[in-house]
Amino acid sequence: MAARCELTGKGKQFGHNVSFSLRRTKRVFKPNLQKKTFVVDGQKVTMTLSTQAIRTLKKKGIVSNKPIEVAK
Repeated sequence: MAARCELTGKGKQFGHNVSFSLRRTKRVFKPNLQKKTFVVDGQKVTMTLSTQAIRTLKKKGIVSNKPIEVAK
């Protein structure tokens, strides 16, 4: 899975682990990505989204917690 949100573009960031003795080692901060399936024009579309993007979509009313059913 790619370490990038398809909607917001949020990706991994780089930094340091800092020990008690202030020794620095490299580390990577990865976004919390989830696969989410939407129904667009009767077709299922799966996207990799950050949890922050999912929360924003829920707040705007675009995403609901109902199970997805495709009309046949």
